[in-house]
Amino acid sequence: MENDDVVFIGNKPVMNYVLAVVTQFSSGANNVTIKARCRAISRTVDVAEVVRKRFLEDVELKDILISTEKITSDRGESNVSAMEITIGK
Repeated sequence: MENDDVVFIGNKPVMNYVLAVVTQFSSGANNVTIKARCRAISRTVDVAEVVRKRFLEDVELKDILISTEKITSDRGESNVSAMEITIGK
């Protein structure tokens, strides 16, 4: 899985990320990992489901990882939830 393509989810609309994932598969990727932290986690699930149900019906879920990352800022250290969804052909 070291050659997988990665799409990082942020605050843009879901369809922007869906297009990025579909583009990765069109470019020849066998697996695409969708990553997000905090509030973007629900958007990550939406992207994976829209890609699987509407655009590329031959892709399937390969792996789902959830974790907690420690983020250090000027206010100190805080824990942030993170999620990775890997989909592939």
